[in-house]
Amino acid sequence: MTKADLIDRVSEATGLRKKDVTSVVEGAFAAMMGALRSHEKVQIVGFGTFEPRRRRARIGRDPRTQEVIRIGASWSLNFRPGRQLKEILTGKESRRSRRGR
Repeated sequence: MTKADLIDRVSEATGLRKKDVTSVVEGAFAAMMGALRSHEKVQIVGFGTFEPRRRRARIGRDPRTQEVIRIGASWSLNFRPGRQLKEILTGKESRRSRRGR
């Protein structure tokens, strides 16, 4: 799914104009990227958590020459899906939804 597909689906589901939905989606993404740029965790309950992680500097090897090289510290992004998303992906129903809540 692309950002355009997301905007189309949200527009259809809510009845809002695509122009309005585009502003909301882009604003939400900008807020999330700003938080991640500041190395803050972004948690969307039911969907998942985006968490920046620091990778330490380390020593590696060039596989072609076997030369020892220094690999600098860097940041990576980790995503952990939330419980509801996991249940949707695995097809398992939660206890809450079985009880009718």
